[in-house]
Amino acid sequence: MEDITEAPFRGICRTFGADMVVTEFISSEGLIREAEKSRIKLLFGEEERPVSVQIFGHDVTSMRKAAEMAEAVNPDMIDLNFGCPVRKVVKKGAGAALLKDIPRMLAMTEAVVKATRLPVTVKTRLGWDSSDRMILRLAEQLQDRGIAALTIHGRTAVQLYGGQADWTLIRDVKQHPRIKIPVIGNGDITNPLVARERLDQTGVDGLMIGRAAIGNPWIFRDIRSYLDTRRIPAQPAFRERIEVLKLHLNRSIQYKGEQRTIVEFRKFYSGYFRGLPGLKPFRVQLMTARTAGEVLEIIDASELFLQQLFQLK
Repeated sequence: MEDITEAPFRGICRTFGADMVVTEFISSEGLIREAEKSRIKLLFGEEERPVSVQIFGHDVTSMRKAAEMAEAVNPDMIDLNFGCPVRKVVKKGAGAALLKDIPRMLAMTEAVVKATRLPVTVKTRLGWDSSDRMILRLAEQLQDRGIAALTIHGRTAVQLYGGQADWTLIRDVKQHPRIKIPVIGNGDITNPLVARERLDQTGVDGLMIGRAAIGNPWIFRDIRSYLDTRRIPAQPAFRERIEVLKLHLNRSIQYKGEQRTIVEFRKFYSGYFRGLPGLKPFRVQLMTARTAGEVLEIIDASELFLQQLFQLK
């Protein structure tokens, strides 16, 4: 979720009902070397609380120092990413690569827990591959090192994001009599019905939503409404979609500048207009826009076209 769960979008997700948010994952090496991109990722607003700062790395000492630096900005907790399967992270021995080096993972966890007064949580996967989905024994080991909660993505590292998330082992971890910490499930939570089903099937203490929220902050409102009332709110009207998109775009520009925003914001367009037919020509225009002014001109010029698509949906 790098370049997605930045501060502007986190604030919007909180507005629409996310119970808590997590920063983009921050390189421990980048943080202790005071790299600008890593430093910016530490920024968050009070309206985002409760907020967790997520760090990753391959070196125990660097992770401990990074946790101390993260604590200095006073988040509500620190999260250790032991689940990212992206090649550039794994080849450095970080993220999901630590599923192949459990002693290092545990040493890193213990070092961070001892280095901070904040609750420390872990996000990981079922295992490295299908030959050893060791999450049950790993959950016990991580709990014994002092973590406050565990988030489990229902895939192995080798699966990346392919196939379907397997929640059976998430259920087994949650229902194991030795596990006392909260367990949070992650993977393929795409709508309120799935959210309710996963909670009922597994008994997990919470759900973490990632890709399904990209350009769709309303998913948090919809899930909360369905859990509380068994009713799903009407989908956001066309005008609301446009207003939230513009708000998100403007906040991102203020946060990290126009040039970088225009490139990275392209990941959100499909989400904001998800499900509308005949959208390709419009999306191509947005993907090639070079300034915020161009983006807004394209949206304004296409307003009637977009509204007609929305009504056809």
